[in-house]
Amino acid sequence: MNIDKSLLSGSYGMMILSLLKEREKYGYQMINELALRSDDTFKMKEGTLYPILHSMEKQGYVESFEKKTDGGRVRRYYRITKKGLKALEEKKAMWKEYLSKVNAVMEPKPLESRG
Repeated sequence: MNIDKSLLSGSYGMMILSLLKEREKYGYQMINELALRSDDTFKMKEGTLYPILHSMEKQGYVESFEKKTDGGRVRRYYRITKKGLKALEEKKAMWKEYLSKVNAVMEPKPLESRG
């Protein structure tokens, strides 16, 4: 099923922070993990990922650093900060509240009878 891209825009940051909460990662790792965990629903392109990471870095949610691989290649890694952890928890709480309200509209509970 293809997901409407307008639904994705607000959730990408939260998903990226969730991945980084587990451990530091480089961009391609994040792209692959998002696709793998979502059965290819979230196929993010580098042109989408890196502006989000740069924005989160400016906000202080993530920090980046370079690290050499075993093959001598240098990669830029990202890790979540304390501020990013706090933002993630806030975003998750907002997301849960949002989902509960959408579900309340889409799948209403029967009204209680009034006596």
